Amino acid sequence: MIKYTIINSPIGKLLLSQSSEGLNNIIFEHQINQFESILFNKFKKKERLFRDDQSLSNTTHQLNEYFAGYRKFFNIKLDLRMPPFYYKALMAVKSIPYGEYRTYKEIAMIAGNPKAIRASGSANANNPIPIIIPCHRVLASGGKLGGYGGGLNIKNFLLNLEGIVY
Repeated sequence: MIKYTIINSPIGKLLLSQSSEGLNNIIFEHQINQFESILFNKFKKKERLFRDDQSLSNTTHQLNEYFAGYRKFFNIKLDLRMPPFYYKALMAVKSIPYGEYRTYKEIAMIAGNPKAIRASGSANANNPIPIIIPCHRVLASGGKLGGYGGGLNIKNFLLNLEGIVY
């Protein structure tokens, strides 16, 4: 069973979902209508969806604190199901401190394969839990924005919220 809630945020509506293992998705407003197909592709089977605002109240609270500028790191159990290098890359991204950024090359190095810069970018592009795993803190070489699943306006907003100058 997948439990979910939809919250309002300064960057639009966010759909949060979790399995019994932990948070498995944060979906931006422009992708919410694709939620069921995203889950099907991820879990390869039809999961029962159940709206449960209470089960996700801790995650909602931590995100609200982050957007208000009070929270600099998250304490949320995650359910990440992905290839091993992607997992390593996203754990490297998760370790980037609030207010700092890294490049795709640096993430590849931290994940154990300095030549896997494109794979590092692909891991970020497929990050199912943005904000909590702060892929907005990953920039292209030379401090260029690169891409972002939520759109560059949202990436800019999050970087500015954290005071990141690039």
